[in-house]
Amino acid sequence: MRILLSLIGGLVLGIAAAEWGDGWASWGEAVAQPIGTAWLNGLQMTIVPLVVSLLVIGIAATADAARAGQLAGRAMAMFLTVLWGGAILAALLTPLLLKTWPIDPHAAAALKAALADTKPVGDVAPFSDVIAAMVPNNPVTAAANNAFLPLVVFTLAFAFAITRLPGDQRQLLTGFFRAIADAMLVVIGWVLALAPLGVAALAFLVGAKAGTAAFGALLHYVLIVSSVGLAVWAFAYPVGIIGGRVGIRRFLRASAPSQAVAISTQSSLASLPAMLSGAEQAGVPAQTAGITLPLAVAIFRSTGPAMNLAVAIYVASWFGMQLTAANLAAGVIVASITTLGAVSLPGSISFVSSIAPIAAAMGVPIAPLGLLVAIETFPDIIRTLGNVTWDLATTTALSARAMPAQIIEEDLLAAPPATARR
Repeated sequence: MRILLSLIGGLVLGIAAAEWGDGWASWGEAVAQPIGTAWLNGLQMTIVPLVVSLLVIGIAATADAARAGQLAGRAMAMFLTVLWGGAILAALLTPLLLKTWPIDPHAAAALKAALADTKPVGDVAPFSDVIAAMVPNNPVTAAANNAFLPLVVFTLAFAFAITRLPGDQRQLLTGFFRAIADAMLVVIGWVLALAPLGVAALAFLVGAKAGTAAFGALLHYVLIVSSVGLAVWAFAYPVGIIGGRVGIRRFLRASAPSQAVAISTQSSLASLPAMLSGAEQAGVPAQTAGITLPLAVAIFRSTGPAMNLAVAIYVASWFGMQLTAANLAAGVIVASITTLGAVSLPGSISFVSSIAPIAAAMGVPIAPLGLLVAIETFPDIIRTLGNVTWDLATTTALSARAMPAQIIEEDLLAAPPATARR
């Protein structure tokens, strides 16, 4: 709320300064520009070490889950399918939504002018060269240049190599990267403590140059990104109802308590007890829900790739960029992979670290994320609703798939021996 109020206050002050004239806007911009830039730099300096560390931890957790048993392996396969499917859906749906309901040209031009110093971070190689461009010849240079696509590929190879090491070495390295991630989260906490000041400075710049059009543009952004999340959320119901062989009313009653907790807390972890209770109402055996739901909360962010990619596509549209197939392909790949290392924290904390690698891989500016984080509260509600619904839907579907084998096994155990039947 402090960040959101700072956004509104900064916009209002910027608009008022522009209306007053007499150099008030110029004087305010001279003060706000370095403050906003310094705050953005503080956020961006944590991205590379945090993304690399979280991805290593996420791959390690994924590998451990896959080794945990057949049910966990099937769950991981379903999770990955949903994540990649959501990213592909966003790559197709978001441009369609923006074409059907485009951002107001005057608002887009004003917002772009407000961040005139922002430039795309780089270009993606032509589509024919994407595979070659994905493999870095120097991962350190890739990190220094914010070339996240090759950096992610290197980190994936490194993380999977760690999973092949002996147990003590694997624990040593994963513990090392977990400590780095925890330290970066502490730094992000410090930076976010200054977020009201940084966001207010950025909002002042936007208000002074974009005027009242900024409010309409930000509302448009929330509706577009939330619509993509709603589309992903909607697909959870047929999976839970049809795939899980659960009646519509039963599934709705089972998912409602966890959805209520999700709205109030914006946390899948806080919704876990309600999800366990809902799984029981849906007829899922406790031993199945006890494996898949905690695993889903730890690893599975169903709406993450889709909504994160939608944000990057929206920023590209904001700046008038024409995204190519290569740009979108790079975004889908990075969005689908990096979500495995996403932080299980409210979206305002993980917003920049989750979306910056996607934007950088697509050649989209990162700086606008510092402004958009102020209104992440509203899309984050949709994110969490989709996540908890998908967690429950995949659990019911996995339970239904395992049911025939379970019934056959129980029948065999209950059947009399062959000699007795004869």
